[in-house]
Amino acid sequence: MSIVKSKIRTIPDYPKPGILFRDITSLLIDPEGFQLTIGMFVERYQNSKLNKIAAIDARGFIPGAALAFQLGVGFVPIRKKGKLPGNTISESYALEYGVDHVEIHTDAIVPGDKVLIMDDLIATGGTLEASIKLIQNLKGQIHECSTIINLPDLGGAKRIKDTYGIDVYSICEFEGH
Repeated sequence: MSIVKSKIRTIPDYPKPGILFRDITSLLIDPEGFQLTIGMFVERYQNSKLNKIAAIDARGFIPGAALAFQLGVGFVPIRKKGKLPGNTISESYALEYGVDHVEIHTDAIVPGDKVLIMDDLIATGGTLEASIKLIQNLKGQIHECSTIINLPDLGGAKRIKDTYGIDVYSICEFEGH
């Protein structure tokens, strides 16, 4: 964990003053760090009998696709509204100043699929919560949510557990926001 955490850079005042942006691109360009990250996810989920990895647009796609490939399971993109062709369903989530939406193809999950939801980071949990609702609407069974980074001071992982009974596994944590 400490190796992975040490490879994630912090960019102060991005995207606005007072925010400490946890940037995984520094982890992704480091072969040792990226391999270790995916290896930790593989070790955790290799015996979970998952059918699909559903990953959130856009940074969640990177570990999600790599893990789906390693486990030999399907990869499901959860995208921002208007980015997926074909039939989709949509779910809204709150932003600091407004509302946004994520979508999933209606045929991406079949009833009973055992699904892991992945993103790069959990803060308040809004996008993970919307993704949970999408998968539940398609009758998928959510095994767990997984992220590289948890920002526990913002309470998202606790809220997901308390509201939905779904654990959020994260490789490392950072204080603050």
